[in-house]
Amino acid sequence: MEVTRQARAHVARLDLSTAQVAVLDGQAHAARALWNLLHEYVTFRQGRLATVKECDTAIRAARREIDWMGQLPAQAAQAVLKTYRQAWANFFDPGHPAKRPTFKARFRSRPAVDVPQARDLNITRLNRRWGAVNLPKVGRVRFRWTRDLPGVTRGGPAGRITGARLVKQADGWHIVFRTERQVPAPAAHPGERVGIDRGITVALALSDGTMREHGPWLRDGEKQRLRRLEKKSARQRRTRVPGRPASRRLARTYDRIARLRATAKRRAVDWQHQTTTELARTFGVVVVEDLTITNMVRSATGTIDNPGRNVRQKAGLNRAITGQAWGRTVTLLEYKTRDRGGLVVKVPAPGTSQTCHRCGHRDPAARDGTRFSCVNPACGWAGHADINAAINIRNAAGTAVSGRGDLGAARSAKRQPPRAA
Repeated sequence: MEVTRQARAHVARLDLSTAQVAVLDGQAHAARALWNLLHEYVTFRQGRLATVKECDTAIRAARREIDWMGQLPAQAAQAVLKTYRQAWANFFDPGHPAKRPTFKARFRSRPAVDVPQARDLNITRLNRRWGAVNLPKVGRVRFRWTRDLPGVTRGGPAGRITGARLVKQADGWHIVFRTERQVPAPAAHPGERVGIDRGITVALALSDGTMREHGPWLRDGEKQRLRRLEKKSARQRRTRVPGRPASRRLARTYDRIARLRATAKRRAVDWQHQTTTELARTFGVVVVEDLTITNMVRSATGTIDNPGRNVRQKAGLNRAITGQAWGRTVTLLEYKTRDRGGLVVKVPAPGTSQTCHRCGHRDPAARDGTRFSCVNPACGWAGHADINAAINIRNAAGTAVSGRGDLGAARSAKRQPPRAA
C-alpha cells in the first residue's frame, strides 16, 4: 500500500505563570532583535549577501558579547537564521508570492519563539484536559489538551512530533506542535463536482442550490463593548504627547480591543474549519474563482492630484471582504480535499456573476443585489445571483488556471487546464 507523509500543526493554549510569561516575552523580543540584526548584517554589505556560515559565526559572536542575547536559547537562535534564509529563498523563487524580507517592528510583528528539536519537549499527558511540556529556559509548563498527539499517547495516532513554535496571541501564549504521520495514499474521491461562489451577503453559495452561512462573529453585547473601547481609545489618544510611548491605560484599552477581535477571529476560523471539512467530505472536485484579494481590498483614497471617490463606502466593503477571509477558506479546502482524494480547481473570475448559466448571455444589468434576472428574451431565467455565479464557476472548470489536490492517480495541475473529472 502506498503511503504519504502528512505534516500538520496542532495549536494548544499554554498555562503560564507571570514569571514564565516574562521569560517568553524576553525570548520573543530577543528573537525579533536577532532577525533585525541579521537583516542589517546581510543587506548592508557591498557586493553580495552574507553566507549561512558567516551569519552563524556572527550569531555565535553576538551571543558571547551581548548579554540580552543569552535570553534566547541557542537552538531558537539557529531557527531564526533558518527562517531568515528561507525568507530570502522564497523571495528569489519566481513562483512564490513572498516579498523582500524587511525589518520587524516591535509592535507590528507577532512575538514567536521556535523550539526546533522535539526531544527537548518531553510531552506527557496529565489528565483528560491538560498536558505538560518542557520549554527551554522556561521549565515545565501545562497546556490545554484538546486532541491526541501522534506518538505521545498510548493507543493514539501513529507518528511523531518534529518540533514546536511558541506564538503569543491576544489571549496569551500558545504552542504550535509540528506533527508528522505516514498515512495511506487516498483513493479518488467519489463525490460530484461543485462550484462555490464566495460572497459577503452569503458567505458560500454552492452550485447545487445550497448555501453555507454564519451569523455575526460577536454578540450584541460584545459589539457594544468593542465600540465603547474604540471610543475610549480615541479619547486617550487625543491626550497622548507625540513621540512619547503610549500610557498604560491606553495599552490596557488596546489589549481589551485585541482580545475581542481575537474572539471574533477564533469563531470565524472554527466555522471555516467545520464548513470546509463538510465540503471536502461531500464533494470530489471543488471549483472556486481565482481571486486576487489583495487588489480587491486596496484603498480608494487616491492621491492629492487624483482623489478617490466613495472612499468610505469602499473602506466598508474592504472590511467586509477581509472579515470573510476568502483566502483562508480556499487554503483549508485545498489540504482537506487533498487528504480525501479530491481536487480544488481555480477558474478565471471575470463574468461569473454577470452571465446567465442557462443561455450564456452576459449583461451587468442582469444582476441586482442578490437577484439575477436574465435579460435575454429567449431565456428569462431568474433566481439567486450567487447560485447562478456558483453554477458558472462549476461549468468553467475546463478553463482552470490552477488545480491543487489529488484525483485519480494523484495528478496536480498548475497554470494549465486539468483533465476532465
